[in-house]
Formats: sequence, structure tokens, C-alpha cells
Amino acid sequence: MNPQEIMRILDSIARDRNIDRSLLIHDLEQAMLSAVRKYFGTIDTDEFTCEFDQMTGQFVLHRHGEPLEIPPDELGRISAQTFKQVMIQKFRDDERNSILDEFSGRIGEIVTGTAQRYEGGALVATIDRAEAFMPRSEQIPGEQFNAGERVRCLILDVREQGSQVKIVISRAHPDFIKGLFEVEVPEVSERIIELKVLAREAGYRTKIAVASIDSRVDAVGACVGVRGSRIKNIVDELNGEKIDIVRWNESSQILIQNALKPAEIQEVNLCFELGRATVVVRDDQLSLAIGKRGQNVRLAARLTGWDIDILTPEEFNKGLETLADTLLSVEGIQETMLDRLAALGMVSVFDIEEVGADVLMAELEIDEATANTVLEVASERAKVVAEEQQKEKEEAAKRREEEEAAGAALLGDLGGDIAEAPDAEADEAAALILGEDTADDTEKQSEES
Repeated sequence: MNPQEIMRILDSIARDRNIDRSLLIHDLEQAMLSAVRKYFGTIDTDEFTCEFDQMTGQFVLHRHGEPLEIPPDELGRISAQTFKQVMIQKFRDDERNSILDEFSGRIGEIVTGTAQRYEGGALVATIDRAEAFMPRSEQIPGEQFNAGERVRCLILDVREQGSQVKIVISRAHPDFIKGLFEVEVPEVSERIIELKVLAREAGYRTKIAVASIDSRVDAVGACVGVRGSRIKNIVDELNGEKIDIVRWNESSQILIQNALKPAEIQEVNLCFELGRATVVVRDDQLSLAIGKRGQNVRLAARLTGWDIDILTPEEFNKGLETLADTLLSVEGIQETMLDRLAALGMVSVFDIEEVGADVLMAELEIDEATANTVLEVASERAKVVAEEQQKEKEEAAKRREEEEAAGAALLGDLGGDIAEAPDAEADEAAALILGEDTADDTEKQSEES
């Protein structure tokens, strides 16, 4: 091979694999030394030296400091094979180190790759010149890619594993959402809008609290975009995952109200001792506040950092009445103390049972004996209330089953009646089920006949 061809190949490898050219030349020199030592049957690493002349493309060999005149093509097949193996191995090591250095600095970056295949449930994709994989735990549930499809993802981790570099990518990680906002919303990338906190259930719903450092910029409006254009791009990328943009507030009460939207909140009581927020909503807002399978309140709790209990006004008032009846039976407990407990967010006998005697002594300024008595009566009443609530749940479940069974039986009877009835009677029966008035139509048909 002529010198120009050798230099051209070196330049191509250095460019395509992002390897420093001087490293490749050093690798060639080391490979040639291995081949020469193999040819002479020596293991002395200091016996030979080698330099690659970049101008002529020739190897200059020395033995004990004296020039060694031996053309490479005279080294023989075994030495040539040694040269090839060492060169390939060193090139691979350089490429691995190059990939490790490059991608280690790109952790947390949003990249676009190409799907290749699935291995044991993990998606394998190529990113630039490297191969990355997405474990099942980092995939969005239900999402599937075909070979050759574009994959937008987050570089989650880069580490050495044996002789390879393992690049882990993700589409389920919360930081993937943050990265998409930085790409789609210029104010976020410019740090005018800050993404304060994020809670996500990948593939289903995400809540993200945003704040603006510029009073002239509306954080929520900027993230949504004109007619929802910006948020639509993100939702489309996530295949329809719902995203709730929440306005950040330093007040936990206001933040909890914002986090539980679209439900309308009547009252929020915070108990700092327990890290619990008791939220009161109207009956017609209860299911909306809780969300499908508890998703809305669960994400709101993770977003705000509070354990959230949602109650209707009836349940909330009943809990307060039970608490008052229980504690006022203890000598030394007064109405003003109950008001103080309510102000501290302790609104049920369960709360009193959890906080302990030390908190009661400090907040109500009562002695230890009274505090222990309060705990004892609250604990006993809590057991009774828990049994009553469990019984109510069982009765409600039983009623639902009976109603569903009765509805199914009614439909079955109506279906049988319709099947056996003449055509006109069947039409009337069907109209009754559908809530339609067919009296006029029946009269018209009679007149025509």
C-alpha cells in the first residue's frame, strides 16, 4: 500500500470515529513492534523501537539503537497476523475511549437516534456512531418502535462494561420532559422560565410546576404557546401523554390547589407535624380531584411533597365532630384547644393518634398525663371509626353489585320482551329504552294502513 493511501485511511478513521490522528499513528507503531518481536521471537520490550514517518508513510525500525533494515513484507504471515490483531484491538480501544469521553459529557442531553432492534425487551438504537439501549423500565408503556424509525430520547447514563461502552437512554425519565420543554420553549432554555418541580407517570400523565423570573412573562402561557402549539408538540412526541402545567407558588396551600386542578378546591388544611394536607372539595368535584385510579391526587402529592387526603365537606365536618366529641370527654381539654388543633391541621382522631404525646404537650400546653389520656381515647375512637368506615365501604360495594345485577337483569328481560313482541310493539319497547317518543309515528302508521 502506498504512503498516500495509508495517510488517507488514517485520516478517514480519525474523522469518522472521532479518534485523534496521533493516537492512530502510535497504535500503528505499537502494532509493528509486536510484529517485529514476534518475528525475532523476543519478549524484550526495549530491544526494538519504531517510528512511523508521516511524510513517507514508512516504518523506521531500530534494534538496540541501531537501524534495522527489514521490509514489512518480509516479516512473514504470523508476524503480519500479529500486526493486524494488535492494530485492530488498539483501534477498538481508542474508539471505545473516544465514545466514553464524548457521551459522558452528554448525559442529560436530548438526542435523536434510529431504532435497530429489540433484545430481551430492551430497545437497541444507534446514536451518531454509537449503539445505545433503552431498558424496558425506561420505555413508555405501550410504545413500540420499528427498525429504522426515529427515536428521540434522553442520554441517562454512560459507563464502561467489560470491553464496551454502555449507553443507557430513556423516554420514561422525568428529565426527558424537562429536555423537551427546553427544546420547544425558548424561555425555558434561556432560563427566563424555571421548571421548579415535575411529577410523572410515563405514558399517562405529567404535572410540572413552572415559574417566571420576569414578571412580564406568563410562565404557563409561554409553555402552552399560541393556541397550545408548544405543548402540542411535546404531547405529540409523547404519543398523547397528558401534561398539566401548574403555576408555582411558595405557599403550599396555593400550590396544592393549583396541583389538583382542574378540580375546584374549597379548603386546604396543612399539618406540618405529619406532612399531610387535608383538602376539602364538593361532592361533584371529588372524582375529578382524585382522578382516574387516583392518578391526579397521586401526582399532586409528589409534585408538592405533601401527603394529600381528599374529603367532601360532609366527611370533613364529621371528622371534626368526632374529634371534638372524643377530646372534650377528657378532663382539662377545652374548645379553644380544639380550635388550635384544627389550625395545626389535626382534623381527625387519626391525626391525634399519629402526632404523639410530645406534640400535644407542646402545642396545647397540657401535662403528660392529660396528653397520654388524650392519645388513649383518640386511639380507641380511631379503631371504632375505622371499623365503621370499613363497614360503609363494604355496604357501598354491595349496593353497587346489586344495582349492576338488577340493571343486567332488567336489560335481559327487556331484550326477551322485544324479541317476542310483534314489530310495532318491539318498536315501542325499543323507543322506551332509548327514551324516544314514538306515539306520533305509531298513529301515522295506523292512519296510512
